[in-house]
Amino acid sequence: MMGKERQKPGAAPSGRFVSASDVAERAGVSRSAVSRTFTPGSQVSSAVRCRIIAAAEALGYRVNRLAQTLHQDRSDLVGVIGGNVSSPYIAAQLDALSAALHQRKLQCLLMNTRNSDKESPDELARLLDYRVRNVVVLSGAVPDELIRLCAQNSVRMVLINRPSPPDGATADLILADSAKGGRLAADRLIAAGCRNVAVVVSGSRTSVKIARADAFCTIMAEHGIPVIQWTNGANSYQTGVEAARALLPRAGLDGIFGVTDEIALGVLNTARFELGLSVPADVSVIGFDDAPISSWKSHDLTTISQPIDALTRATIKAIELPLDAPPAWFEIPVELIERGTIS
Repeated sequence: MMGKERQKPGAAPSGRFVSASDVAERAGVSRSAVSRTFTPGSQVSSAVRCRIIAAAEALGYRVNRLAQTLHQDRSDLVGVIGGNVSSPYIAAQLDALSAALHQRKLQCLLMNTRNSDKESPDELARLLDYRVRNVVVLSGAVPDELIRLCAQNSVRMVLINRPSPPDGATADLILADSAKGGRLAADRLIAAGCRNVAVVVSGSRTSVKIARADAFCTIMAEHGIPVIQWTNGANSYQTGVEAARALLPRAGLDGIFGVTDEIALGVLNTARFELGLSVPADVSVIGFDDAPISSWKSHDLTTISQPIDALTRATIKAIELPLDAPPAWFEIPVELIERGTIS
């Protein structure tokens, strides 16, 4: 008759993580010796260290980093808030940032705020429950309550292409030169001979999208060129599709500026594959961001680049600032990337 399988000495009971106490029992040492072994700079004899490491490897022990942070002023967790992480550009930005954090032995704790209209400030503030060292906002709205809580808990906030926080609150700002990008887009369409153009802003109308569109319209007005503005829908590929369906059947429309690549790609593919137009022979299309997908030969989208590597370097610099450093401001240069959607 088979009885219950006996638990190996020093093994953790099923249903929970292996603890430092389990390692101590298996190695025949105190729990504090285990703690010192896995704490950089702490003293423990080489013989005891070898026994503890062997026991930890046999049990599959992993250090409880969350518990360690309770005794530190700043943890190794960086909270990242993103409201549109499926966007090709935001996804690439998140990929680059998380890799850069990993290289510095920092961890990314992502809060997806896709349904930000339903997200309460308390939900977003849960990032602070994990003692994050910084909060980085890639996209989406920033509730005033979260800004206040970050300030009260000495957690530096990094805003990427977001406006300055209200009510005198401080944050580190990383801003691409959106107005210059809008001017570059206008100049390029004008150089291509476009004289009846549209700009697709979407209904989200964030400050950077408005800055791009306003600068574009200003240059066009200086040249006496009328601009149709499309301000419906989310910042999405589908908004570009819907804008193209509504705008391109109009006689004479010869150029469209999508204030993000995601929007511009919706316009581009609808023009080519649904409406049967030739790009750029019938209509020129330009975007803004230079998301990796935009360089694919199937798209070959002319666009305004805000380099992800420059955004990432600036974000890391902000994260590494001392707690008492004054708020920092980083400007990311933009440039025209010539591809095949403007003649």
